[in-house]
Amino acid sequence: MTQNILSISFLDSGCPWPLGATFDGHGINFAVFSAHAEQIQLCIFDETGRKELARISLPEYTDQIWHGYLPGGQPGLVYGYRAFGPNDPDRGHRFNPHKLLIDPYAKQLAGLFHWSPAHFGFEPNAAEQPELLNKQDNARETYKAVVFHDAFDWGDDQPPATPLADSVLYETHVKGFTMRHPGVPEALRGTYAGVASDAAIAHLKRLGVTAVSLLPVHQSIPEQRLVERGLTNYWGYNTIGFFVPDRRFANEDPVLEFKFMVKRLHAAGIEVILDVVYNHTAESDHTGPTLSLRGLDNTTYYHLRTGHPRFYENFTGTGNSVNLQHPRVLQWVMDSLRYWVTEMRVDGFRFDLAVTLARGKTGYEAHCGFLDCLRQDPILSRVKLIAEPWDIGIDGYQLGRFPPGWSEWNDRFRDASRAFWVRQTGYLGEFAARITGSSDLFKHAGRQPQASVNYITAHDGFTLHDLLSYNAKHNKANGEDDRDGSSDNKSWNCGTEGPTKLLAINALRTRLKRTLLATLFISQGIPMLLAGDELSHTQLGNNNAYCQDNSASWLPWDEADESLIAFVAEMIALRNHYPQLRATHWLRTDPEASGGKDITWLSPDGVEMTRERWEESSERVLGMFLPARKPGTLDILVVMNAEASDWSFSLPNGKWRVVLDTGRYPEKPIDAIEVAFSLKSRTLALLESVDVLTSQ
Repeated sequence: MTQNILSISFLDSGCPWPLGATFDGHGINFAVFSAHAEQIQLCIFDETGRKELARISLPEYTDQIWHGYLPGGQPGLVYGYRAFGPNDPDRGHRFNPHKLLIDPYAKQLAGLFHWSPAHFGFEPNAAEQPELLNKQDNARETYKAVVFHDAFDWGDDQPPATPLADSVLYETHVKGFTMRHPGVPEALRGTYAGVASDAAIAHLKRLGVTAVSLLPVHQSIPEQRLVERGLTNYWGYNTIGFFVPDRRFANEDPVLEFKFMVKRLHAAGIEVILDVVYNHTAESDHTGPTLSLRGLDNTTYYHLRTGHPRFYENFTGTGNSVNLQHPRVLQWVMDSLRYWVTEMRVDGFRFDLAVTLARGKTGYEAHCGFLDCLRQDPILSRVKLIAEPWDIGIDGYQLGRFPPGWSEWNDRFRDASRAFWVRQTGYLGEFAARITGSSDLFKHAGRQPQASVNYITAHDGFTLHDLLSYNAKHNKANGEDDRDGSSDNKSWNCGTEGPTKLLAINALRTRLKRTLLATLFISQGIPMLLAGDELSHTQLGNNNAYCQDNSASWLPWDEADESLIAFVAEMIALRNHYPQLRATHWLRTDPEASGGKDITWLSPDGVEMTRERWEESSERVLGMFLPARKPGTLDILVVMNAEASDWSFSLPNGKWRVVLDTGRYPEKPIDAIEVAFSLKSRTLALLESVDVLTSQ
């Protein structure tokens, strides 16, 4: 094969589709988009990616696609591109043929990436004068694409297709989930295979979660500034390969090992949702490296500043923003998404900074090309689509404004829950609206309560344990003098900053953990649990551990809080048991509505809340009555006391059995109660009627 490659001086014309490198059984077709390149060379390397064997110009240019065909080419061939064109930053063009470029459609990568001055298109220390072309060749220091041909046996794999109303998400990191797990074979810890191990799946099944929501698994690289500080981008929000499983999490073959993980999780009834980062790339701002898109067609792939195309629009806070207004860029993203569904068989996506993807000429557009394409796509419209509904650009906060078919991370649920239980602030009605699905945000265009993805904590911020252990962030380990990470956490240290041996404080923290978790699982919408919260995982007050690839981020299985794990499993089981907690329609509050009311709010004296009571009440004690709607089910009552003292709650008529009490867990009264129930400070209880009550 090497001798044949060395003798090649031209390629056949090939086809402009499909984009990428495609093996057809007889050879390889290469096709790459660039609207402004004057020539693109295909560079072929040995199997290690270290030695360049041949350079051949792609011979044809059709509809802005450069293409060529290599007869006899085989899977495993290692290649990259060099693009020739104007180096004119004032017009947005940054072509530099001395830079080997990664194919945007690469399915596998070879070689290693090392930071080097050779990656930059301008001369060192000349970032403001990029017309000073850097002629250093970066080929030895960068990834190369590998021609990939699928050969995985999926057997009888079937996606679980869990309905949104029954879904419980578990947000986790591939490496951090198993790196310290004693039940996972040491060789598999921190890998896709580790997530697929018996021990890992047993924990997911024990909890009862229906899907893992994995932090980014697309191939990423760590930022140079982190590497220079001896750190790395642990979370992976710095993508360079949008079709490529990150090799950090594989022992040998990332593609096959990722597919094995998906197949094993599916067999256990667990879906796989990917956190995807199409809003920006690892090429950063105008001072960043030339690795792929920048060198192929900078003016097309990125949002450039109007009137100043030397610079990038930075809606993402990372230096650049991908421009999905262009049809070829939109095609690239859609092709990547379809690949992960059809070839890798994932079950959905959580879109990082999704507002950037939907930006048009006037800002966020609910009917932009990207959102409309997804809505009509016969493949992608059927998977779970979750938006992080904001970016940092002008008018970047768009919670509740995504179209039908989308769910959204609801940070107002997070903030209202923390305000009510932890800080004892905020408006009582705000909390009530959040735990009943946030109809004020999502009840439009036929959307249902499952449009709201509810969470108390997520990867970005304090863990649940730290939320109740620290008043302030402690991010010194990140090397940014505590300037990074949010300072508005609505946290409370319960009386002592950080770890303590004081029993009263630890008891209060434990009680509040149970209460916050119970709130998550009794609320309408889709609950998302941050991995490790059930273990009482602490990051020692670091609320931005994106660069901490160490025991601060890895889940502490050897120190796991077994009682809290059991509590979370019980809460998810209760959620599954009571259909009232998983309504697929908006809860009716009008007594004249067909079928009657679905919910009644009660004051602590057992009387229905009036408008005046909502507006005037300074008490943080509330009852939520949910009548049975299906045969064989029971009425339930959730009573909540966020006050600093215990409180007596008058119960509706009838007999009630305590199913859950976060203040007395795992104890439960044996006998039915009829008159009043005593709630401890900052606790929640769920009671069921001994007999079905037909009305309130």
